[in-house]
Amino acid sequence: MKAYNIKNYGKPNKVLRLIEAEQPMPKSTEVKVKVYATTINDYDWCITTGKPLAYRLFFGMFSPKKKLRIPGMEVAGIVEQVGNKATKFKVGDAVYGDISEFGFGSFAEFLCIDEKALAKKPNNMSFEEATSIPHAAMLALQGLRDVGRIKDHQKILINGGGGGVGSFAIQIAKLYNADVTGVDTGEKLKAMATQGFDKVIDYKKEDFTNSDQQYDLILDCKTNRSLWKFLKVLGPKGKYVSIGGKTSKLLQMVYMSPILKLFSKKRMHMVMLKANKDLEYINQLYEENRINCVIDGPYNFDKIPWAIQRFGDGQHSGKIVITVN
Repeated sequence: MKAYNIKNYGKPNKVLRLIEAEQPMPKSTEVKVKVYATTINDYDWCITTGKPLAYRLFFGMFSPKKKLRIPGMEVAGIVEQVGNKATKFKVGDAVYGDISEFGFGSFAEFLCIDEKALAKKPNNMSFEEATSIPHAAMLALQGLRDVGRIKDHQKILINGGGGGVGSFAIQIAKLYNADVTGVDTGEKLKAMATQGFDKVIDYKKEDFTNSDQQYDLILDCKTNRSLWKFLKVLGPKGKYVSIGGKTSKLLQMVYMSPILKLFSKKRMHMVMLKANKDLEYINQLYEENRINCVIDGPYNFDKIPWAIQRFGDGQHSGKIVITVN
């Protein structure tokens, strides 16, 4: 089978190599999936480049660990074989999911993964749409609903609104009739204006933290600047929710949160993602035409190194999707 392999950190087009590898065989609770589509995520950028450096504590100090040599954490495909103790799926089932809790490897024509990492793909959803959903939609939903406790008619700001999480977050926020401001830059702003944002801000031209506008809820898809600045634009009982970002800023949040509780009713939270937890709910919204998938692409399999660089440069709008088979 064809697969992308990485042995050293560096620029995607330098270190990712398309190789011929043996097809994997499923262990007892695993299924073998013929990959039809996959996506590009932050983990893929970090595993490839070794940045930020703090991630190397998990990925490998000087080179990616062996289990990470084939990146890719979202998949949609067809079950080709099942392990002798796997009971959730049968051969021929169309499946999808965020597989990161059990491993990586979707940058290949086939992968084996624990059956718990997957769910059945709805019949009316394409493979490209399905693979775009698990990670980004779960972050958006759990960030806004479970952690942010979103309420009807709130004023919400989504920082980094033009990416995959932002494209789902705006749609979820609108289910609550929220007034939503999105922050990003470049070509993403045009796309965001058509996705339902009530206002879009180009962060290269305007610093929203200097505004008099206050928000009930901020979903930060970037977490790359001082968190004290966000407090200025949070309402008296506002919530700031991060889905991840720069290690230094996340550590700042850990130290700030207990202090903040001493003198303010504003709160800061971080999403601890529960992979694939709410796929059925998102599927229902999809079937009711209340949510759709905003796809950058799909691009061919041989474009994966280029697509990872596109992700790292922040050039994508929505979720970058790769067609494999």
